[in-house]
This record gives sequence, structure tokens and C-alpha cells, in this order.
Amino acid sequence: MPKNFAAIEAWLDRWRGVVLGAVVLVVTIWLAWTNQLVLYIHPRYIVFTLVMSLIGLVFVVASFVTQRPDVEHDHDPDPDHDLAFSRSSPASRRVPTILAFAAFALSAMFALSLLVIPPSTLTSATVDQRAINSTGVGSEIQSIDAAAVASNDSFASFTVLDWASLLGQSSDANFYEGKPVDVVGFVTADPDDAENIFYVSRFIVTCCAVDAQPVGVPVYLPGWADSFAIDQWVRVTGEFAPNVSRMSTQPLAIRDPTVTTVDVPDEPYLF
Repeated sequence: MPKNFAAIEAWLDRWRGVVLGAVVLVVTIWLAWTNQLVLYIHPRYIVFTLVMSLIGLVFVVASFVTQRPDVEHDHDPDPDHDLAFSRSSPASRRVPTILAFAAFALSAMFALSLLVIPPSTLTSATVDQRAINSTGVGSEIQSIDAAAVASNDSFASFTVLDWASLLGQSSDANFYEGKPVDVVGFVTADPDDAENIFYVSRFIVTCCAVDAQPVGVPVYLPGWADSFAIDQWVRVTGEFAPNVSRMSTQPLAIRDPTVTTVDVPDEPYLF
């Protein structure tokens, strides 16, 4: 029995990192192949991540192929360690091995769960944690001067991030008059007036989902929760006008909007 536990412990010590590394690399390659890696990292890093994962997988396979059984290395070469191991109680010998095996199994299950459980986008729960429009988006995204001379066709292509940038620079209702808004995002409630206003929101990602920050534009639609659920993806069209809500801190909101439900975009984040 001691020898069996010693052999298991030696196997775990030798191959645990290699096997877990192989699982992680395979999962990463699969996510890239199925176009789901974009839910975790910025698209500009996908090719690099895929190439490095393939290289890493080659080294993992090579380590398996070139590894030869070596009895001397399967066990601790230190005779004092072997003597102490043989004199220890069965329970004390089993505990480290069981813990090592449990850690290995849990890590492998976590990595494999990425294959079984479909990845999903960030939701309003993250918005609540990070505060919408707290990123300081400004004129580097969309400037007031450029928007002042833009055509209506240009405004039709503005994203939630573009409008959030403009709203952060100016709340002059006259500036927005006649400028059509057509944006897609998911629904989050206005923390100040959840009954009458929701945000059509998106996450902007600089590097990966860990640094994702929420941006959004307010939509004035009393009773909106009767028709639309939190985190539901919608398309909102209309124009900005003075916000008539007495509780909201937003000076402007999309008034008299047309709101329709849509599917989650292939790239739900803005970059």
C-alpha cells in the first residue's frame, strides 16, 4: 500500500502541471476556433493567444512523447525520505496524496467546465459593481467638434460608447436636436429612477473581460420593466431631449423611443 500511494504521489508531482496545462491550452484553442474567445479578451490579442497556445500544446505533446519511464525518478531518491515514509502511519501517508489528487481533479473539472458550460457575456450585475459611465470616456472617443459637423448618416452609426462620450462633454439639448440615435445594448435600470428610466448599455474592453467597463445612455420610458427585462438586448431609436424625470440625475435622455428586442451581437463588447 505505501508503495502504491508513493507511486500516485510521484505521478501527480510529475504530470499534474503538464496535464492541467494541456487542458487549459485545448480549451483556449477551442474557444478561439468557435469564436468565443472574444468574450474573454480583446480581438487584437486572439491571434497571439491562439499561436502561443498551439506552440504550448506542441511542447506538452513532446513532453509526453519523449518522457521515458525511470524508476529512479518515480520515487524520491532520498533514502531518509523513503525511511520516514515507510515508518509513517497509513493515514498520514494518504492525506497528502488525497489532497493532491483532489486539487488536481478540481482544477481539471474547472478547466473542462469551460467546454461544457457555454461562455456568456457580462451582465448588469457587473454594471452594479463598476458603476456605469464611470470610466471618464471623453473627446478621444467622439468629440463635440466632430459631431457638430457630422451628417445624419454618421449619427446613425454611432454606438452607445460614442453617445456616452458626447453626453459626458455636453448636456446642451440644442446640440442634440435633430440628431437621430440608433443604438443596441442590454437593459440596465437607472439607480435613481428605475420605474421610468433604463440605460441601454454595453461594456468596453481594453484588454480582457476583467477590465471591462460599462457605458450607457439613458432612455426615458415609464413602465419599461413591464415590457423589457434586465439584461435583455434591445435596439433603441429616437432623439435626446431634456430628461423630465424628477429623480434622475441625467440632464438628457432618449425621449419617445422605439424599443425592440434583438439577439446578442456576435461581438457584444465595444473595443
